[in-house]
Amino acid sequence: MPGARVRSFSLLLAPLLLCCAHGLRHASQKTFKIDYSRDRFLKDGQPFRYISGSIHYSRVPRFYWKDRLLKMKMAGLNAIQTYVPWNFHEPQPEKYQFAGDHDVEHFIQLAQDVGLLVILRPGPYICAEWDMGGLPAWLLEKESIVLRSSDPDYLAAVDKWLGVLLPKMKRLLYQNGGPIITVQVENEYGSYIACDHNYLRFLLKRFRYYLGDDVVLFTTDGAQERFLQCGGLQGLYSTVDFGTGNNVTAAFQIQRKSEPKGPLVNSEFYTGWLDHWGSPHSTVKSEDVASSLYDILDRGANVNLYMFMGGTNFGYWNGANIPYAAQPTSYDYDAPLSEAGDLTDKYFVLQKVIQKFNPLPEGPIPPSTPKFAYGKVVLKKLKAVGEALDILCPSGPVKSLYPLTFIQVKQYFGFVLYRTTLPQNCSSPTPLSSPLDGVHDRAYVSVDGVPQGVLERNSVTTLNIMGKAGATLDLLVENMGRVNYGKHINDFKGLVSNLTLNSNILTGWTIFPLDTEDAVQTHLGSCGGQEGSCQSESHSSSSYRLPTFYAGNFSIFSGIPDLPQDTFIQFPGWTKVCDFMGRV
Repeated sequence: MPGARVRSFSLLLAPLLLCCAHGLRHASQKTFKIDYSRDRFLKDGQPFRYISGSIHYSRVPRFYWKDRLLKMKMAGLNAIQTYVPWNFHEPQPEKYQFAGDHDVEHFIQLAQDVGLLVILRPGPYICAEWDMGGLPAWLLEKESIVLRSSDPDYLAAVDKWLGVLLPKMKRLLYQNGGPIITVQVENEYGSYIACDHNYLRFLLKRFRYYLGDDVVLFTTDGAQERFLQCGGLQGLYSTVDFGTGNNVTAAFQIQRKSEPKGPLVNSEFYTGWLDHWGSPHSTVKSEDVASSLYDILDRGANVNLYMFMGGTNFGYWNGANIPYAAQPTSYDYDAPLSEAGDLTDKYFVLQKVIQKFNPLPEGPIPPSTPKFAYGKVVLKKLKAVGEALDILCPSGPVKSLYPLTFIQVKQYFGFVLYRTTLPQNCSSPTPLSSPLDGVHDRAYVSVDGVPQGVLERNSVTTLNIMGKAGATLDLLVENMGRVNYGKHINDFKGLVSNLTLNSNILTGWTIFPLDTEDAVQTHLGSCGGQEGSCQSESHSSSSYRLPTFYAGNFSIFSGIPDLPQDTFIQFPGWTKVCDFMGRV
């Protein structure tokens, strides 16, 4: 179309049923230390207190990193805190990603350019409502592995990863001319079942080996004595985390039991809370956050506001909690900066509190980004998943007597199709069951292409189906995010136990690992490139259809000033959507 750019996007929809040293300062005589005699930090020999905010570069497009960091500085913050998700940078063993949106070094340098210090939380486990708490799914290829422990295979993988990441961080330490003032070792370890101090000693040794003896290393745990007993270690400065529902004095008294002297630190002061699929958006009143923040700062304590800017769980990076509840795409967190990076009332309320303790920087606050409504987009049907297996699984399926997990077929995220045949006539409704709750996490069931319904983890473990003996039984299983917190983080996906039909175990499976992203970008992205080759559909909330690929196009006209702009997308009548990358 002349004068326009066309953006295409493809969707897998289960309608209606749910779903270098740039910018581094000269390092001479730069120091950041703990002054135990006066319960404070010393920066270049002078008393220092940080007021920080959390932002996760992995949840914000690189294009917007500087905008978000500037807004955080203009709120009165003098530091930011960020996690480093191991799996984000090493999605497959020894295949590292540090470019583009994965360029953590550039993000840290940007923070310094803006005038912010950095509190780094490199894990290896981070929680963060992130898939498997940042641990790579491929660790589960050893099924008996004990994560976050002295298990030799786990330690070997961690050691190799730290040997890649931490040398990149060393030059960015404050004493080396960078902005990183403190580094966290592990995360909320006291809340984990292992309580393995040899594991913490291993981490301390490796962090010191790669980062040196001058950097302040710390731990964070919930403000309960038992958490600090398992999460703390001599040589690591113990800090606590708590939100508006906690008594500030009592919480810091817990920290004092582990650290009788030194600065008071709340490493995660919660400005909001996380969301789960199917539940209302979590909110925390701005007045409550402001009141508690004032109390923390009035005591001279250091604080990190978690989150100050939440962002988005792009791709399949969301986590989940137990009893199994997946987190959604949004990680808005009811934070002072919205998921889209917009200024909220909470931003200005908290800025007023911070202003009482730290002078605000001069200059304007970057405005919220402009938005544009591009109008309605007609979605056209491409193919149902079962009709596109030649494209989605070009290397062919795996045969197995019993079901295999995602890990066993080298599929870490997304979808796997499990196929077998009905061994008996089901002329009347016959129970298809997962007796051990082995559907992880959601299975779309069909017989000879006729939809039968959905099996879902912890929710629907039996479904009545109908079909003739020999008919094709398909279960398209969706990984909705791995558990990120607690003892169940070794979260295997797919059919993790046998299924039964009328109490008889089903066997003879053909398993298709689906490469949906590559298929969309190379073969399924544009209705085959022919006008009229796609079928337009309307939708009703009264029926369930099989997961299907749909495509739509919209135009961004070059004649309109300031376009393209950000936008929001809505799917009225749809309840479960997987949005794949578009093209311009």
